[in-house]
Amino acid sequence: MSRLWSRFGVRGVAVALLLGGVGGGYYLGEDREAQQHSIEAESAFDAQQAEWDLLRERHAAHIRATAEQRAAEAEAARKAAEIAKAAAERAKKAEQAASRKREREKQEKEAAEQATKPYDGPIPASCNEYSGNREIGCALLLDKGFALSEMPCLDRLWKKESGWNHKAENKNTGAYGIPQALPGTKMASAGSDWRTSPATQIKWGLGYIKGRYDTPCGAWSFFQAEGFY
Repeated sequence: MSRLWSRFGVRGVAVALLLGGVGGGYYLGEDREAQQHSIEAESAFDAQQAEWDLLRERHAAHIRATAEQRAAEAEAARKAAEIAKAAAERAKKAEQAASRKREREKQEKEAAEQATKPYDGPIPASCNEYSGNREIGCALLLDKGFALSEMPCLDRLWKKESGWNHKAENKNTGAYGIPQALPGTKMASAGSDWRTSPATQIKWGLGYIKGRYDTPCGAWSFFQAEGFY
């Protein structure tokens, strides 16, 4: 009996040890599997973390690049605006200079057009007692065939009309020049320079007097009676 229990006892212990080994192996296997899962999970987390870090770095780099691009565009726009402003200022100054030049040329042209045209004809010694436009009138009087004795009448007539001023103008009637032609454009028949040439005006005036009154003294007599000629 004791031997039989001994054999059963040994067998029991053996079974127990076997079961314990199997159980221990099972739990050991599970622990290793759990450890493997933990390692894999940790590796996955590390990979995910690395991917997030890479994404954040790329995002930050994108933000920096965008900011730099915007700054560069703003700087380019500022420089372009400065260049455009400078160009506009240069164009404005150039236009102002051109405008001043045009105005100066216009004034010079007007001055030239209004400048008295000098008389370059001969002046007889008999006319030396006169000067200026009166001297020219005396010379042209003789050239026209009138006697020197007619000069005092002509002198009085045109002294009344214009004071021998070849630029005299009656704003009310439009009469112009030494003979006070009405309108002044009539004198263009004697020359295109009728506005500025005393000689042209005098030639026209002497022709007008000869055609209507024969002589300057005849015109002066009419003027004294009527107040015009």
